[in-house]
Amino acid sequence: MRLRFTFWFLTLMTLSFHSNGSEASTPLYIGIDADFSAVAVDGGVAIKRGVELAVDEINKKGGLLGRPLNIILKDHRGNPARGIHNIEQLATNGDLIAVIGGVHTPVALAELESIHQLNLLYLVPWAAGTQVVDNQYAPNNVFRVSVRDAEAGKVLIQHAASRGIKRVALVLERTGWGRSNEASLTLAAAEMGITITTTRWINWQQKKFEEDISAIKSDKAEAIILVANAPEGAVVVNELAAQNLTALPVISHWGIASGNFIERLNVEPDLLNLSVLQTFHFDHQKHTKAQQLLEAYHSKYGLVDPKSIPAVTGIAHAYDLVNMLAKAVAKAGSHDVNALRNSLEDLGSFEGVIKTYDPAFTPTQHDALMAKDYFMASFDKKGNLVVLENQ
Repeated sequence: MRLRFTFWFLTLMTLSFHSNGSEASTPLYIGIDADFSAVAVDGGVAIKRGVELAVDEINKKGGLLGRPLNIILKDHRGNPARGIHNIEQLATNGDLIAVIGGVHTPVALAELESIHQLNLLYLVPWAAGTQVVDNQYAPNNVFRVSVRDAEAGKVLIQHAASRGIKRVALVLERTGWGRSNEASLTLAAAEMGITITTTRWINWQQKKFEEDISAIKSDKAEAIILVANAPEGAVVVNELAAQNLTALPVISHWGIASGNFIERLNVEPDLLNLSVLQTFHFDHQKHTKAQQLLEAYHSKYGLVDPKSIPAVTGIAHAYDLVNMLAKAVAKAGSHDVNALRNSLEDLGSFEGVIKTYDPAFTPTQHDALMAKDYFMASFDKKGNLVVLENQ
């Protein structure tokens, strides 16, 4: 009997040891659902790299809850149906702690129902549509470190006003993102006494914009406010060049910075009167935390001019979000979605690369960046974004 008891005791201890060891070595996962093959590849890659840099740091410190953190990549290709499919696939992983979603607002909006039905935590580093966060779901599983269109409209219109511009034409992509901006720009223009002379819409993969530019010229617009991704943005700007209108100011949302905009131009970028909304730049955020991120970037991806890093805002947004998530996991002592939601809403002060968030989120505020955090940049001769002076 004594021998039998000893045998079973040792067997149970061995099983317990293997079980605990197995759990400790089993990774937790972050899913990335972004555009890696359509119109905003630079944005998708930037999100991926921001996540990777944060995950590297977290794993060097022992991971989360004593477990390593891994990444699962999904390419939604800018297609809402593909995005929903990706969300459903990611949800089958019981060790998934969150999905990092972007680049496109239309995809994010389409995914919201599945995200909440499946009770997934959805962190947004690149999708500006106001409704992505203001989505009427309670509880709301979406947390964003990104541009918010309701705030972007104010900044774009204010930039026009600061240049003495009184009449603007809107050029908007024909999606939920474009409609979100139509609402915010119209409101901001009315508040600041700026006239919208015309609103012109551009479809994805549209190749011509000749008649629209002619109409904008006829309506005597003093500037264009552009809300489009890189391919369609280049179509608009190339048509301006074709009609000898490169001097006409183009005040752009950040979409053109998410893809190969410069490579698509038929005109030298520094000859354009073009400014672009941004939230992060290594020449704008010069503090120690940003410098450490740059050093980590160089170590992992090679030495490059900081100005030439594509879609750098996506890197910074994703990096801050993943580190916020890690702090939330530590605070909750769990990767349960409900516990993490509560932790993110009560995270307290957090030092990120974009800024010190104090706080980033609250139970009623799931957007971490507002108008005061945005600034304008332009393109230099090499096609790199540079911060405009007096920012």
